[in-house]
Amino acid sequence: MWIDAKGSTVLPTPECRRLLATGARDVGVGRLGLATEQAPVIIPVNFTILERQILVRVGKGFFSEAAAGRLVAFEVDHVDPVAGIAWSVLARGLATLIESPTEIELAVAPYPFVPEPGDMMLVVRPDVLTGRRFETHRAL
Repeated sequence: MWIDAKGSTVLPTPECRRLLATGARDVGVGRLGLATEQAPVIIPVNFTILERQILVRVGKGFFSEAAAGRLVAFEVDHVDPVAGIAWSVLARGLATLIESPTEIELAVAPYPFVPEPGDMMLVVRPDVLTGRRFETHRAL
């Protein structure tokens, strides 16, 4: 591991995978972003990991249609104010829309907080994983 110019520890890929899985297990909320013709769009989503891929339950609409078959970014982070440590992992890769997910995919996918979550699955293949860990400033 190495420290970047701002003092953050740059994390190796295996640690990024571990933290991504930890984020799915502990919090299950990340941010999914994509570029559109008008402007970048980022939304919070519930997610899980299955076979090293990020699964997000989606419904029919703008985001599922705009993300399908496109390169997207997915970010998850965690702040521990007691320990004074935080981390962030960014995954970039191809998003694929599964309109008829298998029972296994539906069983492991988290049920989103939104009232009508939909019954399709957006799968993000994390081709590029980067991450940072750093100390936070604790309040006195």
